[in-house]
Amino acid sequence: MDNRYAIVLAAGKGTRMKSKKPKVLHAVGGKPMVSHVVEQVQAAGFEQTAVVIGHEGEQVQQALGNEVDVVWQTERLGTGHAVKQAEPLLGNKKGVTLVISADTPMISAVTMQALSDHHEHSGAAVTVLTARVEDPTGLGRVIRDTRTGDVEKIVEHKDATAKERGISEINTATYCIDNEALFSALEEVTNDNAQQEYYLPDVIEILKTRGEKVSAWETPDASEALGVNDRVALADAEKVMQRRINEYWMKQGVTFVDPDYTYVSADAELSPDTTLYPGTILRGQTVVGEGCVIGPHSDISDSAIAGFTTINQSTVCSSAIGEHVHIGPFAHIRPETNIANGAKVGNFVEIKKSNIGKDSKANHLSYIGDADVGEDVNLGCGAITVNYDGKEKHLTTIEDGSFIGCNANLIAPVTVGKNSFVAAGSTITENVPGEALSIARSRQSNKEGYMKDK
Repeated sequence: MDNRYAIVLAAGKGTRMKSKKPKVLHAVGGKPMVSHVVEQVQAAGFEQTAVVIGHEGEQVQQALGNEVDVVWQTERLGTGHAVKQAEPLLGNKKGVTLVISADTPMISAVTMQALSDHHEHSGAAVTVLTARVEDPTGLGRVIRDTRTGDVEKIVEHKDATAKERGISEINTATYCIDNEALFSALEEVTNDNAQQEYYLPDVIEILKTRGEKVSAWETPDASEALGVNDRVALADAEKVMQRRINEYWMKQGVTFVDPDYTYVSADAELSPDTTLYPGTILRGQTVVGEGCVIGPHSDISDSAIAGFTTINQSTVCSSAIGEHVHIGPFAHIRPETNIANGAKVGNFVEIKKSNIGKDSKANHLSYIGDADVGEDVNLGCGAITVNYDGKEKHLTTIEDGSFIGCNANLIAPVTVGKNSFVAAGSTITENVPGEALSIARSRQSNKEGYMKDK
């Protein structure tokens, strides 16, 4: 978007969060608040974005990567001072600048665009994003000129009269400002206040004193005004975000049996005719194909689930699951696992860093670690790949069509050949040829009458 710029304020410490982590890195919808804001700014098409960082700024910069320009506020001297740090980047540009806080993750790209459009059409020097809320206690009230509808003043709650406190329209602390007027007015902002800080809202009064017009645009969605200053507000933002995410996917054809008890991250991707049961958690960049049934109480993170798969009361992490797979209940799929089409992983089966071939089965009580399992393999109850020698992990290979009996231990590194059979209770330490029967257990011996004397 030509001649439109953005400054994202992300330098604050956030003492009310009572956390060692910078406030703006606390997650909403599985993503840091600052990332939400930056992504929406970018989606709105602003030409250049500067993020002002300060407290634990290295962490914030690492979270943002190379997506935006970063400027430092080395001393926390107020919001006006923070904006001024972007002057070397934006100070000589003509156009409009959006100033937004990184702790307002609910403001959408659509709202940012609408605010900027209104600002340009109004001819104002500054436009304030406002919202009407049911309980404006503690928030700054927007006092409009009854004749023109422009902003007459913004009054903080503690300074407002009884009549002004009855106003429900509040300042969201998000502004569109003529870029040249912004940096010009910042030169006149002083720190003559109790906190000895330079406040950005003082720019509004300075521009009004110059005879400039101050406009306001009210967002129709009051939830966008939610700023996060403590853990209570963080939880409130999470609820709003989850409702927004879940409603979006329901409109795309996904069934949420109980959306109030289903968590989907902001980066997840779902497909139509998938059903999510209560207690399901989809974290990170999880992708779920069409026609899947997930849950209840399944936890999936950063994984790809192909179509028509069922995952019931199980955990899947950083893995790829094929089509028509059935997992669970109570299975644990650990990172770097690939499960091919038609496979079945049953109750209390753990798989780690393994490939499970097409139509293979491990129906109960097995551990499969560092293994390459072919197609149409049956792993019996209690079958285990013994992959760790105390120092290193080793590979177990089970070729197509093999049958691994109950309670068999495969001591890696070892290969079980194609269409072979490992007898129940065997401990396999050497390779098994294809189409062979392998038995590695002690011969049964019965001592008759032994228990009579006991």
